[in-house]
Formats: sequence, C-alpha cells, structure tokens
Amino acid sequence: MFVLAILLLIAAVVLYFVGRSNESLGLKLGSAGALIAALISALTSCLHVISAYEVGVPVAFGKVGTPMTSGLNVTSPFTAVTTFSTRPVDLNLSDKDVVEVRSSQGGVMYAEVTVKWAVHPSKAVELYRLAGSEEAIQQRLVFPDSREIVRNVFARHTSEEGYASAREKINTEIGNLIKERLAPRGIDVTTVNLRNVKPSDPLQEQIDRKIQQQQATERATEATRTAKADAERRRIEAEGVARANKILSASLTDKVLLNQCIEAFKEAANKQPVYAVPCGSGGSTPLIVDGTKK
Repeated sequence: MFVLAILLLIAAVVLYFVGRSNESLGLKLGSAGALIAALISALTSCLHVISAYEVGVPVAFGKVGTPMTSGLNVTSPFTAVTTFSTRPVDLNLSDKDVVEVRSSQGGVMYAEVTVKWAVHPSKAVELYRLAGSEEAIQQRLVFPDSREIVRNVFARHTSEEGYASAREKINTEIGNLIKERLAPRGIDVTTVNLRNVKPSDPLQEQIDRKIQQQQATERATEATRTAKADAERRRIEAEGVARANKILSASLTDKVLLNQCIEAFKEAANKQPVYAVPCGSGGSTPLIVDGTKK
C-alpha cells in the first residue's frame, strides 16, 4: 500500500507540472486527485486492523515488535503484520494422519485423536520466531509433539488396556502430557479427545482367540462346579438314606415285625380269605386268617 502511495504521489507531481506548462485545468485536477489518493494510501499503510480473537505480530526491517491486540493499530508504513487466531483450532490425527501405536506387549493399534489448541496472545512473538505462521505452529509444534506423546503413553499399557479397559485413563494421560509440553511455548491445549482405537488385523485375531479361550475356560469351570455340586448332593442323599436305614434297622425287632405282619394280613383278609400264611422269620408258626368269618 505504501508503494502505491509513492506511485500516486509521483503521478500527482508529473500531472501538476504538465498541466501548469500547458495551462490545462483537467491535468491540474487529475494531479490533485492523485495527490489525495496518495495521501489516503499512505495513511492506510500506517493503519492495521486486528480482528477480534486475533493477535498481530509486527515486523519492520527484520525487527519483531510487541504483540498487537484486536482493534485499530498505528504502525510505520514499512511494517508487515502477521496475525494469529486466538480461537481454539482442531488438530485431527485421523485418516492419513492416524497414529500407529504399539502396546507394552508389542501389539499394533491405530489411535484417532483430536487436539484442540490455541495461541496464547502474550506468547505470539515467541511463536512467530519458532514457526512463523499459524499453520507452521500446528505442523512443526503441535502435530509432532502430540503424535510422540500418544505413542509413548500407549507403550506403557497393554493391548487390552489400550483397546478397551483403560481408554479414559490413557486419554487423561495424553491430555496432561500434551498440555505440559506445549504450555511453555505459548500454546494452550484446551481439550484432547481419544476418539477411537482400532487394533491391527493380527492383534484382532489374537484378541478373538483370547476371548474364545476365556469362554472355553469359563464353560469348563462351570461344568466342574456343576459336577462337584451334583456329587455333593448325591453324597448327602446317600448319607441320609444310610442314617435312616440304620435307625430303622435298630428299631425293627422280631416282635415288632411279627405284629406288623399280623396287622397287614388282617387288612388283606378283609378283602379275601388268607390261609396258612407264614409270618415272621426263623420258621415261626403259620398264621391262618379266614376273611369270611367275622
């Protein structure tokens, strides 16, 4: 813009002298218009508007100035301003940028992570010196550091923990470490989200085999438990029958048996005659019961 102002100023001077020599009113008016445009261009080149949620880094003749806040800022016409957004920016480590990680057991998995980061306004100058632009900050600082930390955290956990049981714990560890790494550089990490962890095909086969083995072990354990319970039930039943037989054997004397036998045959004789029925044991005298006689 400042170069344009100089060109317009030169044009204004040339038009003025040509119009003066030719006594041309039109050239003189053109000279005045060019002069006004040159002044406007020069003034514009000294003003820089920084949008809301942005911070500007001025550079004049290779020297970096202090950060410029949002609003209208006055600088020299030779100052170039690089702006950085202070709004959170998403770094998505997925698709072609998905992080290949290895567990403590050597299993390969693929982790998809989203890192939400933003430039701290007070550190804009340092970040400009480190990277030079917002895109370079993400590619040179946030991207490689985040990938490295994700790999290191997963390497401290087993495949089963990384794939299922310790996902929240791993996500918290990754978030804390990324924040600690990038905060001193002026990068505020607001959120780290471990969106998905997918095992590689060989690891998935190992997981499936392990699940099948666990299920087979559980079935065998349940069968053993059932068999033990059934055997214990039968033992208790057998002991109960043995105790009952022992009690019964002790109470059944010959006289008791003879009396029960007589009562049984009396009951049978009510239905039909019973003759010469032996009763008892040891060659006792037969009992004759005639059911026809009352």
